Amino acid sequence: MLVQVKNKSALGALLVCVAAAMWGFDGVVLTPRLWELDVSYVVFMVHALPFLGMQFFLYRHYKYLKKLSWVDIVFFILIAIFGGALGTLAIVKALFLVNFNNLTVVALLQKTQPIFAIILARFILKEPFSRHFFRWALLAIVGSYLLTFELNLPDTSNKDLLFEAACYALFAAFSFGSATVFGKRVLNKVPFQTALFFRYGFTTLVMLIIVLSLGTYQQLEVTTNTHWLFLIIIGLTTGSGAILLYYYGLRYIPANVSTICELCFPLFTVIFDYIFNGNILSPIQCFSALLMLFAIYRISRVQAYEQVKKDNSLPLQSKLTT
Repeated sequence: MLVQVKNKSALGALLVCVAAAMWGFDGVVLTPRLWELDVSYVVFMVHALPFLGMQFFLYRHYKYLKKLSWVDIVFFILIAIFGGALGTLAIVKALFLVNFNNLTVVALLQKTQPIFAIILARFILKEPFSRHFFRWALLAIVGSYLLTFELNLPDTSNKDLLFEAACYALFAAFSFGSATVFGKRVLNKVPFQTALFFRYGFTTLVMLIIVLSLGTYQQLEVTTNTHWLFLIIIGLTTGSGAILLYYYGLRYIPANVSTICELCFPLFTVIFDYIFNGNILSPIQCFSALLMLFAIYRISRVQAYEQVKKDNSLPLQSKLTT
């Protein structure tokens, strides 16, 4: 039995590592190759194509719609708006702005997501801050600044638009953090496959409204075969495929282990950016990236420990009803 548990834990850790590596590959190699297309059109396609494919093997999950209250529907819409539409729009825009330069910086800044998730959880879910949260959060912010600007002041006139890209990346982290908080609510009601199915469905609907209102659906006429290839690859692998692997892996490992496994994302981002684009971080950026990631790791670990203490302090009856 012990061997079986260890095997499942190893499998869970491996799947989370693979998903994180796939996201690193997407941010460096795949999504930037679509820079000629409009951002809203790209985001719509990378959600609509997987959702279309899901109809063939997840169609039975439509039955859960009858079991959802209007509050649950609202939370799914919020997840679609923040985690699907706004978050993805922001990170794709950031990747397009740097034009294959500083892709690693943009991707790493997205790792500040736990800070926003914990702050939002305090106000929305009434989850308390850990004692050391602000100390580690400040360290992560310092690391983020040094990673982006090194020892210089922000230059808003920089021709590579790094400042603007950094703002978009941080807004993406805020949006994805918001979706994480909202997701805690819906995952108590439906299986993770259903949550994924509805997330892509509602996001597709939100993005359809956006592309119709902006008129960017006309980009269909200029979408080349190469564009279609990258859109399909992103949708089926680093998009829905990676998320499925990630959530499946989370079933077998605790939060603090998943935090370590997710460090494969920045690790492979750096590796892929060097292999495919020849970019490498400066010594100051390397140090600040390690500083930021260590702080994020400590935040996630301490917060998980506080959650375990909270759960263990609940009366038995409360545990049975939550």
